Amino acid sequence: MANILKDLSMLNAVPGNERQVRQYMANHMDGKATVSYDNLGSIIGEKIGDPKGPKIMVAGHMDEVGFLVTTFTDEGYVKFTTAGGWWSQVMLAQQLDITTSKGDVIRGVIGAKAPHILTPEERKKPVEIKNMFIDLGVADKDAAKALGIKPGDMITPYIEYKELTDKKYLLGKAWDNRVGCAAAMEVLDNLQNKLHKNRYYAVGTVMEEVGLRGATTSASRINPDIGIALDTTIAYDFPGGDKSTQLGKGVGIMFKDSSMVGHKGLRDFVMQVADDHDIPYQLTYLERGGTDGGAIHMALDGAPSIALCLPVRYLHSHTSIVHKDDYDAMVKLVTLLVEKLDQETVDRITYQ
Repeated sequence: MANILKDLSMLNAVPGNERQVRQYMANHMDGKATVSYDNLGSIIGEKIGDPKGPKIMVAGHMDEVGFLVTTFTDEGYVKFTTAGGWWSQVMLAQQLDITTSKGDVIRGVIGAKAPHILTPEERKKPVEIKNMFIDLGVADKDAAKALGIKPGDMITPYIEYKELTDKKYLLGKAWDNRVGCAAAMEVLDNLQNKLHKNRYYAVGTVMEEVGLRGATTSASRINPDIGIALDTTIAYDFPGGDKSTQLGKGVGIMFKDSSMVGHKGLRDFVMQVADDHDIPYQLTYLERGGTDGGAIHMALDGAPSIALCLPVRYLHSHTSIVHKDDYDAMVKLVTLLVEKLDQETVDRITYQ
């Protein structure tokens, strides 16, 4: 488990440029599933247990929040636009990697004025993203362009994956949503020698962070009978938080977010399976933010869908923390769900 999470966290993939993660998933699923793609670049691994059984789509999105190069200043700094949702206050003085079209990786840092020279007015409000710039450590614009950087190039946060003092706490970037991609693949691994009376689809979607786009196209290709989005949610166990969702307390079962109200029948089934097998879980919701389930549940004729979400501290920043026990609970729960979702069960969930 640890290796796949570490590998995926360290890969770079922003919306519209998910190639590194897609190739990793293709390599991992080779020989375990029939691999195909939708026309936007989402990857689909199909494992057939029963060729006449229902289609179970389990999707994590490959993209992370990042940035795209826009222009250069005369001094050689890089200006950028966001790819996904950022709060400006977490960005200053952070290291970034710019990946060129040739695959070269250029390290930079978002510049920050020293506090000594900030005016009283500047101290009162966060710096706006449009006024930020990336310092590449070069003398001028010509030196910056000579590195091969072009508008549209991918920019991603830089951080080394690390197990913290309690080794179950995992520090890294892009947990939103490499944990979902990892879990979908590990469920595929678990099903290799197990009976499942359905067709399992392990999916890595593109461009979730900019509008659930790959989930829309991949779900249209699959036409699932059941949809399970694997994603992340907010851990509220910080000082002053309400502790409604915490690291180490289990996988989150999302009953509502801005993109979907989770299917009641499927939610009840998921909770029953978790209870029967002593899998810890937390009921969670988001007033803002959605998952790929928002697109999957409305594909074609529609599919009962639920989002299972890993609690994360410091979501949509350079530095996030997840808990190994929560990830293990997610993998175990989804594996059991796929084993149990035969046609009779799916029909009961759908038409009750």
